[in-house]
Amino acid sequence: MSIYAISDLHLSFNADKPMDIFGWQDYENKIKEDWKSKVKKDDLVILGGDFSWSMQLQDTFKDFEFIHNLPGKKLLLKGNHDYWWGTLTSMRRYINSIGFTDIDFIYNNSYEFEDKIICGTRGWNFSGPQDEDEKIYNREKQRLKLSLEDGVNRFGKDKEIIACLHYPPLKIDEISDFVRIMEDYNVKKCIYGHLHGPAHKFVVEKNIDGIEYIMTSCDYTNFKLLKIY
Repeated sequence: MSIYAISDLHLSFNADKPMDIFGWQDYENKIKEDWKSKVKKDDLVILGGDFSWSMQLQDTFKDFEFIHNLPGKKLLLKGNHDYWWGTLTSMRRYINSIGFTDIDFIYNNSYEFEDKIICGTRGWNFSGPQDEDEKIYNREKQRLKLSLEDGVNRFGKDKEIIACLHYPPLKIDEISDFVRIMEDYNVKKCIYGHLHGPAHKFVVEKNIDGIEYIMTSCDYTNFKLLKIY
């Protein structure tokens, strides 16, 4: 069984937010066809934030239906545009109510798949945070610690950890506190997204101090899923 990742789908089947204004022509079908060509029923796909433009959870049905109709298990992380995101309990209740039991969420918790532990949080901007951002930044650091601690406590210290962040945890010349936290928990791979278009010049994809960083924004991957394992 394999693990794939893609992020920033910005689906808008129930919202008037077409992405073709950014040159994302017919991108949903590109993702769908690539997904179907790679993913098997028992594989896992991690979706690293900015999944749906809908504002309310009850308006996300068509967006969730899109990935539900594709093979594999799906694990979602919160992005900065996922305004529909609620508590883990409310999201799981909604998903179960519509019968999409192949979908789950990472939110102050962890997920085990085969011999891997998957943890993560949204993250936040880290370059000279303003006063209004500092609380969010510190809260997101705590959420990452909670997720990693949950994974170690529930699944053991010997399994390899994949950390998922929506915001980049590092820049070409700068490292955030999120990186230090991942190092403390011996994370081996970190996937992230958020960067689009001209911001792709800020992408860092390499192994730094034992952690492999992988960028998964769908426009960066040419709307293709990346195989993580």
